[in-house]
Amino acid sequence: MVHHQGRSEGRAPSGAAKDGPVAKSGPPVGSGRAGADETGRADGAVPAPEELSDLKVLKALAQPRRQQMLQHLTVHGPATSATLARALGLNTGATSYHLRELARYGFVEETDGAGHGRERWWRAVPGDRRFPPRSRQNAETRLVMDELNHLSYAADLELFEQLQRESGGAEADEWADAFPYSRGTMRLTVAELRDFFEEYIALLNRYKRSDGDTPPGARTVLTRLLAFPAPTDAPVAGPAAAPSDAGAAVPPGTPDDNRRETETS
Repeated sequence: MVHHQGRSEGRAPSGAAKDGPVAKSGPPVGSGRAGADETGRADGAVPAPEELSDLKVLKALAQPRRQQMLQHLTVHGPATSATLARALGLNTGATSYHLRELARYGFVEETDGAGHGRERWWRAVPGDRRFPPRSRQNAETRLVMDELNHLSYAADLELFEQLQRESGGAEADEWADAFPYSRGTMRLTVAELRDFFEEYIALLNRYKRSDGDTPPGARTVLTRLLAFPAPTDAPVAGPAAAPSDAGAAVPPGTPDDNRRETETS
């Protein structure tokens, strides 16, 4: 659930999702992300980065049920403990407890809902949450981060494949084709990779909008970035390397793959 954050929360049409908390791993090299998305504030302001280094906070976030609940709040918007219980196959006592724990560390908060009486509605809190780089994580923190990342990656892939499967059929609309993804390679220094990461976050923030600025027909779009260095035995670019043909299908990991066009779909 920690994902890149730092964007404004946009208005979604009825039935569409709103952005949830995002934690980005960053300075990106070696840190990894955990499980939400870059989100900002409703007024469009970009939040200041916050590093999540307290082991208690990371453990609270790495609890599988809480990851599921944050995923649901991110994709479907505010919900009650009863709504979450039905969606995730839990009892309301369990969801209420997990919501309180998430609220304790600032990942969710109460919000106005469409309910009646004493119903309590919860939303994921946006922010720019980052994890400490891998080099500054001790052994216990690394174990927690590995579990957190594993849960996040698995949930992201499952949701992507599920929504892609459900997008076709007789009732397909223009959003049926809205599943772009890219696989490519670059040759960068560590400093350049950090700059690339920050530019990526800045690009996301350019598209953040307040409720009043969101045009009709807009939907929440979930974004994920995964970048990592190739194995240490991979070839390194040298001055004698010959350029490859533009657009040639060069398999990832080969000497010339930095010059080929990025595969997109």
